[in-house]
Amino acid sequence: MAVAPTTESLKTTTMIKSELRKHYRLGETLIEAFLFFCGAVSILTTIGIVFVLGKESLLFFTTQGVTLREFFLGTEWQPAIGKFGIWALMNATFMVSIIAMLVALPLGLASAIYLSEYASLRARSTIKPILEVLAGIPTVVYGYFALTFMTPILRAIFGDNVVQIFNTASAGIVVGILVLPLVSSMSEDALHAVPDSLRQAAYGLGATKLETALKVVLPAATSGVAAAFIVAMSRAIGETMIVAIAAGAGPNFTFNPFASAETMTGHIVRISGGDISYDSIDYNSLFAIGLMLFVLTLVLNIISRYVVKHFREEYE
Repeated sequence: MAVAPTTESLKTTTMIKSELRKHYRLGETLIEAFLFFCGAVSILTTIGIVFVLGKESLLFFTTQGVTLREFFLGTEWQPAIGKFGIWALMNATFMVSIIAMLVALPLGLASAIYLSEYASLRARSTIKPILEVLAGIPTVVYGYFALTFMTPILRAIFGDNVVQIFNTASAGIVVGILVLPLVSSMSEDALHAVPDSLRQAAYGLGATKLETALKVVLPAATSGVAAAFIVAMSRAIGETMIVAIAAGAGPNFTFNPFASAETMTGHIVRISGGDISYDSIDYNSLFAIGLMLFVLTLVLNIISRYVVKHFREEYE
């Protein structure tokens, strides 16, 4: 038999609904509006950059008569004589980036495994900030470090007649040192996020600490480690001052790491630093190179998001 609600119960229910109802708070509204504004500015800034790069690059291809075939398949970059082969610059960029990854990836992953699996809490809290100090050193200092320290070492090892004063090898090694904290920090965070129950289970089955780190923890953190590698690769491609100082100041399509060659970012710095006139051949070509850098970085970011999504492990 149903009981009719009393007046007091109806009043209580009304009061509870009134208390649970969303109340207008000016402070939260202002914070929400500010966060929305920041996000909108970021998106609009990116759109503006893409628009400017696309517009100026289109003018480069239309006014200078450069064909896409010549631009993407040519190996000689000399705008003054009508040579626009982007591979003369992209090849040096990839060489520096690959050398940098050969330095940063094993050292960064090894340091990340040590900090995550072997170091004590005190050692981890001390070593990690010191390692991350490398990321705060100005890149121009790294550039002169490569020129005055790394290049003489390479010339002493391989010979002065083999290693040129400006070369992609020394620039790549120092760029690897530059991105080392990025690889180490992101990889260590990914390894540290793996549940401790997986480690205890491996120890219970008789695995050693190294076997647990390499065969259990590292595979479980594959998505984070792979993302760190790709982000570091993107950072190495976009590096400017080190390659501008140590790699060379002239486009050169070569696979010799000890030879002088100019990267895309180094070329932009050299050309834009001179007395370049508006709407000239060199001026218009800079936007085409910048658009290529943007596309390369965008592709690497897309790959990074795919890797994280595809290999991500979720634990309860």
